[in-house]
Amino acid sequence: MAAEFSLAEYRTGSDPRTLRDALGCFATGVTVVTAISADGVPVGLTVNSFTSLSLDPPLLLVCIAKAATCSKAMIESEHFAVNVLQTGQQPESIRFSTRAEDRFGTTIWSPGEYGAPVLQESLSVFECERQAVYDGGDHHILVGQVVKASFEQSLDPLLYFRGSYRRLHFD
Repeated sequence: MAAEFSLAEYRTGSDPRTLRDALGCFATGVTVVTAISADGVPVGLTVNSFTSLSLDPPLLLVCIAKAATCSKAMIESEHFAVNVLQTGQQPESIRFSTRAEDRFGTTIWSPGEYGAPVLQESLSVFECERQAVYDGGDHHILVGQVVKASFEQSLDPLLYFRGSYRRLHFD
């Protein structure tokens, strides 16, 4: 006998919360995308819509919410950095996901080779040159060419699944 289970379902016109819950079933890493605004101020926000796009040329993409206060600065900056967070950086993930005035005030960072803020102790960092920006509904799709990538092999990723932070469990 097959086990019975309840399958929640989203269809066009359904409650958007159901769609968000379904999307939350895909475990993601957590990143903080950073840049320097035109007036020289560091900007950044937590993003989990991040993926490799191409190895040749080396391209990646991130999706930036149009409603984010730093959205304009992000898509206009020539360079940006994708800081992939590790388990010890959950406070940074939370800080950069809120509307806090000074997200960089208590965050240890330094300018990358192209000026974008690099968060200290990140699992990996991709420093990028902006290649394109596309419309993605309520998000901008920001495509960058990777000009530098660095990573720390001894750290574990900060994960997000079904609305909660998670850790890898190895058997």
